Amino acid sequence: MAATETQRPEHTEAVVELSSVRRTYYLGEPVDALDGVSLSLPEGSFTAVMGPSGSGKSTLMNMIGCLDTPDEGTVTVNNQDVGSLSDGKRARLRGAELGFIFQQFNLLPRLRAAENVTLPMVFQNVVDEGRRERAEDLLSRVGLGDRLDHTPPELSGGQRQRVAIARALVNEPSLLLADEPTGNLDTETGSTIMGLFEELNQEGRTILMVTHERHIAEHADRIVHLVDGQIEEIEELGVIRHETHREPAHLLACHHRPQAPLHADCRRSHHRYCGGHRLHGVGRCLRAEHHPGFRG
Repeated sequence: MAATETQRPEHTEAVVELSSVRRTYYLGEPVDALDGVSLSLPEGSFTAVMGPSGSGKSTLMNMIGCLDTPDEGTVTVNNQDVGSLSDGKRARLRGAELGFIFQQFNLLPRLRAAENVTLPMVFQNVVDEGRRERAEDLLSRVGLGDRLDHTPPELSGGQRQRVAIARALVNEPSLLLADEPTGNLDTETGSTIMGLFEELNQEGRTILMVTHERHIAEHADRIVHLVDGQIEEIEELGVIRHETHREPAHLLACHHRPQAPLHADCRRSHHRYCGGHRLHGVGRCLRAEHHPGFRG
């Protein structure tokens, strides 16, 4: 059995920095939602956060999303100390630099898809001219160019989430925050949505995603494991091992098989072309120049 290793590119400049962050809530007795958390989100990285209920995932997202401030420690977003900002300045920072994607989609049911996408631009006082065009471009980008004037009740769950992704992108944020983005979707639709996240990350967008599902978290560069308000482990997925081995019988129907190991840039998108299978060396790479021996 032969194996090769490919290192993913190193990221340098951080979009978000947390340093010794503590946040305590008083629910009859003090509860440490975050207990001395330090974390950096480098530009262009894709980070997943996992942990049991009550581990601090939501509080971490609220801190990074400028929705809450720490009792101790610092949170910086694009070099701005969130805790030192007024409520108004935090709101402006949130609107300009952050894009939110929720499990429940949070679309306004009476607004058409394009109108939902333009809402963040309205709140950021972007002039009306160009809003519709921007929304159309983004909805086409996520595969909904023919659903511009459909309302959320007229769309499937996967289509609603794609509208939400387009809305999150409309102000060109520095960071995408995704809270259980596949939680309300079936497996196939969830795989499609994660494929879109991968494409966005490969374009250089920084993503932080909370999920309970291991196979969803494995789309990221690394997995942060939270337990009782502390980071128990940061699991780096930056080294990709490609092994040549016989494929299990249940995968023999998969006809997309490269003749060489998958390139690092292709690894995170290969599986969706094979029905969601995540196996070493199985999948179709769209970048033929990476695999001289590949025949599609």
